[in-house]
Amino acid sequence: MEKELTELKSLTQGTPKVAFSAYDLGTGNTGPFGVNTPLKYKRVFSNIGNNYNPATGIFTATVKGVYFFRFSMHNSHRANSVVSLMKNDVRLASVWDTNTSDSNDMGSNAAVLPLEVGDNVCVMLHAQKTVYDDAMNYHTFTGFLLFTN
Repeated sequence: MEKELTELKSLTQGTPKVAFSAYDLGTGNTGPFGVNTPLKYKRVFSNIGNNYNPATGIFTATVKGVYFFRFSMHNSHRANSVVSLMKNDVRLASVWDTNTSDSNDMGSNAAVLPLEVGDNVCVMLHAQKTVYDDAMNYHTFTGFLLFTN
């Protein structure tokens, strides 16, 4: 009921505004962990609508619509890295580098997703993999509402 009320308020009060962009995994390697783990981007450039939670690394839709998401990954020191964009625990898109003969690789990926109220989206670090970040803020996670439907 609360989710429906939030969505109804957004729709009756004009065009809903939902956008976030987060960064900062900390300094050094994140991982490896024994299980797949959402990456927690601790700082935000913007969080309009407060749908992104930096404590969990999870975006939760409060408005039904079509959204754009983009994420980046960096590794260093011959790391073995795989990260994936997840919607409700379903892998949709990934960036990986498992060639341990070089270092300092970077990649990004993006997707346009239909979301229902309550759907969750995050960037997942796969089990036994690592990523690297520092003051250059190589890792970002961004999303915004394109339109309601």
